[in-house]
Amino acid sequence: MSRKQWVIFSIINDAVLINVAIIVAFLLRFEGALPRLNFQAYTSLALFITLAQIGALYVYDLYNVEEAGDSWDITSGIIKAATLGLILNVFLTFFFRFFSFPRPVFILAWLLQILFMSGWRIAAARIFKIKWPTQRVLIVGKGEPALEIIRELKNRAEWGYEVVGVICKDKNLVGSSVDGAGVIGTLDDLIPLIHSRNIDRVIVASPIAHRETLEELAHSASTNVRLEVIPELYEIYIGKVDHALLSDIPLVQLTREPAANWVYLIKRFADVVAASLGLLVASPIMLLIAAAIKLSSPGLVIYKQQRVGQGEKPFYIYKFRTMVADAEARTGPVLATEKDDRITPIGRVLRKARIDEVPQLINILRGEMSFVGPRPERPFFVEQFKKEIPGYTERFKVKPGVTGLAQINGGYATNARNKLKYDLIYIYHQSFFLDIQIVLKTIKVLLTGRGAR
Repeated sequence: MSRKQWVIFSIINDAVLINVAIIVAFLLRFEGALPRLNFQAYTSLALFITLAQIGALYVYDLYNVEEAGDSWDITSGIIKAATLGLILNVFLTFFFRFFSFPRPVFILAWLLQILFMSGWRIAAARIFKIKWPTQRVLIVGKGEPALEIIRELKNRAEWGYEVVGVICKDKNLVGSSVDGAGVIGTLDDLIPLIHSRNIDRVIVASPIAHRETLEELAHSASTNVRLEVIPELYEIYIGKVDHALLSDIPLVQLTREPAANWVYLIKRFADVVAASLGLLVASPIMLLIAAAIKLSSPGLVIYKQQRVGQGEKPFYIYKFRTMVADAEARTGPVLATEKDDRITPIGRVLRKARIDEVPQLINILRGEMSFVGPRPERPFFVEQFKKEIPGYTERFKVKPGVTGLAQINGGYATNARNKLKYDLIYIYHQSFFLDIQIVLKTIKVLLTGRGAR
């Protein structure tokens, strides 16, 4: 059974047993009968009760097989989750005013859920064998931290961990071994080794090598590995550290996926609804802007230009024209500057308030862009920045946005390196709250012109 199959099996099993426990509790309380009024209070809330209990189990890592532990750890986790579920369910019955739900049933169900859910997990742990995906690990650094990591990974070999080797700075150590793991290269060999040895995970056990390793990976667009480091005290002191554990060893993950798929599904739904409403409301203003552009300078009202989107896929972006017609006929592709003489008087006003971006609502509806994300750049400059700026390809992990941290904190003339810093801050700290903050600040820019330097 794979890890994913185990999680699905566990959720379905728990959902059934949660409700079986409640029904048995009713039967015990009412001596084998199911009283209509009292039982109806349960059936009306059954879905919410089940979801609350599943959520409580998730909170206490009961679906994380690596955190399962021994029989007592499982039972302890179930007791905590069942207790949290009990509190949530009491609140649900109070909130929905289902006062006919018998309180003794809650207590009986709580006891039965602990018995059923811990019982099947302990039994299943002895019967089923989970097939773990292989994780080929490369260790960077030597010394005591590296030894600790190697020993832990070897102890967890049944979970799919495979120590491929160690790399360090000293060339003279190549060919030696660290607790049975061979030293197979230096930092200069990192990228070739990742490709040739099919490495899935790089763990940096030497603080001196942290930055060099990250920069090596950032320079290579063709690597897709998980990079983790053992943090030093100073790294913990300087700010918030999101960490994982390997046994009792803290690891900080430096490369990770931007967000879960369900986050993007909700974000896409919000984008479509907001873009549709935005086009409806902005239509009269867009007509006035179109007339002003047409009357003030010759050329098309809407400007279409190729940009690079998610996964480096090209698409055409739509904007109100803010420059003279054929602005790049003589110069070729050139980035706009703050006092660019190609910008028309109307265009300068539109750019200052970011109103020239409004037609991109069409790009959002087409799924090429989102409301919030990195600014989409032109193919010519993308190729240039990829060569000059380490980690530039990271910004293509998400859809580009009409607005974003770089757009509201910088301006048209902000250099690409600083824009990338804003983009990466957003990509790896995405949340609905952050999106709302960015949208609100964008509205402030639209209304006041402040912030768009």
